Amino acid sequence: MTIKVPGRLHPADLARTAGVGLRTRRTRSALSALGIAIGVAAMVAVLGLSASSQAGLLAEIDKLGTNLLKVAPGQTLGGGDAKLPMQAPGMIARIGPVEMVEHTGKTAVNAYRSPYIPSFNTNALTVNAVSLNLPAAVRTTVAQGRYLNAATAEQPVAVLGSAAAARLGIAKIHAGARIWVGGQWFYVAGVLNPATLTPEIDSSVLVGYPAAQKYLHFDGHPSMVYVRAQTDQVQHVQKVLAATANPQAASEVSVSRPSAALVARAAAQSALNGLFLGLGAVALLVGGIGVANTMVISVLERRSEIGLRRALGATKGTIRLQFFAEAILLAALGGALGVALGVLATTIYAHLKGWATVVPLLAWGGGLGAAIAIGAVAGLLPALRAARMQPTEALRTI
Repeated sequence: MTIKVPGRLHPADLARTAGVGLRTRRTRSALSALGIAIGVAAMVAVLGLSASSQAGLLAEIDKLGTNLLKVAPGQTLGGGDAKLPMQAPGMIARIGPVEMVEHTGKTAVNAYRSPYIPSFNTNALTVNAVSLNLPAAVRTTVAQGRYLNAATAEQPVAVLGSAAAARLGIAKIHAGARIWVGGQWFYVAGVLNPATLTPEIDSSVLVGYPAAQKYLHFDGHPSMVYVRAQTDQVQHVQKVLAATANPQAASEVSVSRPSAALVARAAAQSALNGLFLGLGAVALLVGGIGVANTMVISVLERRSEIGLRRALGATKGTIRLQFFAEAILLAALGGALGVALGVLATTIYAHLKGWATVVPLLAWGGGLGAAIAIGAVAGLLPALRAARMQPTEALRTI
């Protein structure tokens, strides 16, 4: 006599059987899957938004150029404020790979909307003497009006940075518009667009060097020199800038690269994503507990089914695999929904910000994998409990 060993469930039959178990308890299954989905969506959205924002920032930096260097005075050996020589811009311009040199000089006066504004209400504005091709060097343009030229640079005429215009309450340039600078009226010729790489320009009132020396008692020393170098020679130029700007005291000169600072800022912002990833992980863990709860209750409610299947020849392994597959399927559905929600949130926000939508493989792949892993762990104990249930014990509930 041949004894026929009960066959194992075919993968398609296993998936169908697991699906039936979830469909019979739709509300409970949906709520458990929602917990998983929220956790995965949070993780995908955090990583996706971080990657998209960094991609947007890097694209903006590439557009503005990574070859801008800033030269500023540092500290003297005695701890005082150093000064750049008046000849510094001209000496820097002699460096071979340097393409453009523009500069500003900070004055000791303040700017106000009118002479009736209290002197202490400076709005954190600075008044700077500027060279005539500064917008081209810092990659900004004129939003309203006109920039300074050779004629207006000698007259009491000013151009406002974007933030300076807002703080002074000047929304639109009109004929005769003027502000109170250093104890006298200066006419407003124009307003600049934001300068991403040089935010100090945004909060500045800009006047010509001759006008600053004539009307504001400016000493003529530049306080910031903006240098555009050949892109492949930036590192070499950076090394010689300090000694070129001030050969007598190179240690009193500070040289920086704004694009590198922005990249570092993006990295610092991405480091803060750990907090949000932690919150997403907590939500995912709570979702896993929900899956475990659903499966435990499912085992208790389906004792009659388990007993009947065992009586008809189903092995412990088959029962164990069935409930294990249900838990994984439930978590996978929640994970897939979470990935979809996270990608959707990333796409919408990136579109509003004008960024390219970037969802790293780690975001959606890791989120879905984590959901399945959580489901497997959460379903393991209920599956083992169902498999250990004896047919006679289970059938008593029929």
